[in-house]
Amino acid sequence: MKFKEEFIEKLKEAESILFFTGAGISAESGISTFRGTNGLWNKLKPEELANFDAFLKNPDRVWEWYQYRRKIIKNSKPNPAHKSIAEMEKLFDEVVVVTQNIDNLHRRAGSTEIYELHGNIERNYCIKCGRRYDSPNFGFDDVAPKCSDCGGLIRPDVVWFGETLPQDVFASAENAAARCDICFVVGTSAVVYPAAYIPITAKNSGAYLVEVNIETTEISSSIHYSLLGKAGEILPQILKIVKSIKQKK
Repeated sequence: MKFKEEFIEKLKEAESILFFTGAGISAESGISTFRGTNGLWNKLKPEELANFDAFLKNPDRVWEWYQYRRKIIKNSKPNPAHKSIAEMEKLFDEVVVVTQNIDNLHRRAGSTEIYELHGNIERNYCIKCGRRYDSPNFGFDDVAPKCSDCGGLIRPDVVWFGETLPQDVFASAENAAARCDICFVVGTSAVVYPAAYIPITAKNSGAYLVEVNIETTEISSSIHYSLLGKAGEILPQILKIVKSIKQKK
């Protein structure tokens, strides 16, 4: 792929990079949908499972659904896009990942500064006393576990429908967006708010916006440079260019 000279110049000048990622980057690792092709989950909408009232009403069913998703994620691996993002940390003063994904693949790939806007499926906490249960192997059965301290229900540490984003995480992500030189929007149409404010904040603060998606999205008209294709193919090419730039300095 031949990249625009303007983009290459921006890479040369940049000191701070932000990657705003969504479901598309994880789809390339095999995490493409909430539900399988058969069974109970096809009959239920995510909204019927991913909310607090549903959890209180039928905690075992909600927990079983999340265990199903955990097993898919546990068997998935970071792909070349995740790995390229992590390797960028060696080449710029600052590389921040702001993700809407809950699958922990960025951390497993080696990224260190990550803001998970919608939580992390490998973390859990008691809804009564707040005790944390953050082992990735915690509770691998289909019955909702109870807290060993107070007996309260333990839920996944993810943002459900009707819940607000963790304000400290979102504030830190917005601060990173406000100071970045290039903001990559990867695998997301960036239309789900308030998460979608991140690239808007970056652009309003003077950042150069680059989209990496398999097709045109609703944010494409607001992007400085749109790259259509798989993130796992495009980001390694960008990484190669950055390495070449840094070697010449």
